[in-house]
Amino acid sequence: MTVVGHLINGQMTTESERTQDVYNPSTGEVSKQVALASKTTVEDAIAAAQAAYPEWRNTPAIKRARVMFKFKDLLEQHADKICALIGEEHGKISHDAAGELQRGIENVEYACCAPELQKGEHSKNVAPNIDSWSEFQPLGVVAGITPFNFPAMVPLWMYPMAIVCGNCFILKPSERDPSSTLFIAELLKEAGLPDGVMNVVNGDKEAVDTLLNDERIKAVSFVGSTPIAEYIYRTANANGKRCQALGGAKNHAIVMPDADMDNAVAQLLGAAFGSSGERCMALSVAVAVGDAAADALVNKMQEAMKGLKIGPCHDADNDFGPVITQQHQQKVFGYIDSAEQQGAAIVVDGRNPSIDGYENGFYVGGTLIDRVTPEMDSYNAEIFGPVLSIIPFETEEEAIKIANDTPYGLLNFIQTQDQKKANRVARKLRSGMVDINGAGLAPDAPFGGYKHSGIGREAGKLGLEEYL
Repeated sequence: MTVVGHLINGQMTTESERTQDVYNPSTGEVSKQVALASKTTVEDAIAAAQAAYPEWRNTPAIKRARVMFKFKDLLEQHADKICALIGEEHGKISHDAAGELQRGIENVEYACCAPELQKGEHSKNVAPNIDSWSEFQPLGVVAGITPFNFPAMVPLWMYPMAIVCGNCFILKPSERDPSSTLFIAELLKEAGLPDGVMNVVNGDKEAVDTLLNDERIKAVSFVGSTPIAEYIYRTANANGKRCQALGGAKNHAIVMPDADMDNAVAQLLGAAFGSSGERCMALSVAVAVGDAAADALVNKMQEAMKGLKIGPCHDADNDFGPVITQQHQQKVFGYIDSAEQQGAAIVVDGRNPSIDGYENGFYVGGTLIDRVTPEMDSYNAEIFGPVLSIIPFETEEEAIKIANDTPYGLLNFIQTQDQKKANRVARKLRSGMVDINGAGLAPDAPFGGYKHSGIGREAGKLGLEEYL
C-alpha cells in the first residue's frame, strides 16, 4: 500500500515507526497510509530549515519572488492532478476543489508582489539633523499547522508569504488528506526553491508539540477547530513564539424583508452546502427578519434543495460529496437528531442518503432545519456539515443581537437591497468579515475573526506582516 511521507531538505522520506490509514470518503475504503513523524523527524526538518535560512534570507527579494512566479505557473499546469488528489482524500467535487486551488493561487500571486510590500519607511528630520527609518526583516524558521478541509488553499495562505519574505518554513498538514499538500510542496522545489527552505512533515500531536516547543521555531500559524487553536496559542506564547491561531465559527446570514430572495437562496445553497459544509466560512444559520421573510426563505430553500446532487468526488455533476470520516458523519447525524428532539422541524432531511454504488461512503445529504432556537445544541455547535438552520426574528436589532451573542466572530452575511441598511447593520456586527449580498473574498483581503474564531490574520498585507 502507498505510504505518504515527508519532504525534508528537498528529499522525500517515508521513514516512520507509526502510520495512519487515509480513507477515500466517497467509497469509505482505505486508499493509502500516511507516515506519522516522530520528534526526531520533525527536528531533522527544523535543522534543515535552520541551515538553509542564512543564505535564503540574504537572497534578493526579487529572486525570491521569481520562484513564486514559476510556482504559480506549475500550480496552474498541474491543477487537474491537484484537484483529483483533493477529491480522493477529502471528497470534494472537482469544481469545488478547483475553486479552492484558485483561491490558493491568488495568494501566490499576491506573494509575488512582496518586494514592493516589504519596503520600509523613512522619516526625515525627526529631530535636529536626525533621520529615522524602519525596515522589515524575516523572523527565521516558522511553522504552519493546517486543517483537512482546505489541504491546498490554507497552506498556500501561509508559506508563500513566509518564504518570499525570507523565512524558512515547516508545514504540518492534516494527516487525513496529505497527498495534495505534499505534491504542491514538490512543485515548489521544482520552481527552484533551494532545499531546506520548505519542509513538510506529516504527523499528529507529537509533531505539533515538537514544533510548539522547539526554540528554533520563531512563529506558528494555525487554522482549525477552536479548542485546538486555543491550545496552539497558549503553548506557542508560553514558549515565546509569535502565533496566529484561527479557530471555528458559527456564521449567520441575516435576511432582511427587502432581500432579493432568489439571490439569497442561490448564495445560501453554495455557502451552506458547498464542500459538504466543512469550512469555517460556511453559513450554517439564516436569521430571517419577519415572518414573511422566514416563510419565503424556507419555501424557496426547500424547493431549491430538491435539485441538489450528492455523490462521489469524481462526478462533476454532483453539487457536493461526502464528509471526511465516518465518525464525523455520525456526529452530524447526531446534531440533526438533537434538533428534532428539542423541537425543531426537519424540513429537508439529509440523514442516511442512499448513493447507488457508494453505500459505504461518508455521505450526509443537504439538511434544512426550521424553528431553531438559540437554546438548542445544534445551534450552539459548529456542525461542520451540510446543515442550514433557520431562525425567525421580528426586528433588525434582534437579528444583530443573535449574531453577536455567539462565542464566535468570523463571518456574517447580509441580504438586503438597501445599501444604507447594509452598511448600518455591518457596522454593528462583531465579526472579522461581513459579506453583503454575496461579494466573496478578494485575494488581498486579510482573513480572520474575533472572539473564539481566533487571533491573527492570514492573507493580504496583514498576513504578510505576521512573518516579518
